[in-house]
Amino acid sequence: MREDELEKIEELCSAATPAPWFVRTLDDDSAMNLVAVSTAPDTGAAERWPNFDHRDMVAATLVQHPRYVDSGDERWDENAAFIAMAREAVPRLVEEVRRLQALLADEGSGQ
Repeated sequence: MREDELEKIEELCSAATPAPWFVRTLDDDSAMNLVAVSTAPDTGAAERWPNFDHRDMVAATLVQHPRYVDSGDERWDENAAFIAMAREAVPRLVEEVRRLQALLADEGSGQ
């Protein structure tokens, strides 16, 4: 990867809501079976409104009723897990790419 590509990824990461992110399962009459990515951990209680703070939500991968957010392949849990994991993994991957590029550069220069 080129340095400008890595810089763009870093900019996007820096601009996003800070980590950590968690998968939350919530449920109420306005957002039945909501699978979300949140800055607050899941409590396991599938809270109903107003027992969760909507400001903690970063993204939703399923809002079943009304059907606002859904995926045709029904991988909403997997998609939420990927999004939450990516928040911390992508910055680490950028660091690792740079570290490996520096090692290759050092080897190529005979150091």
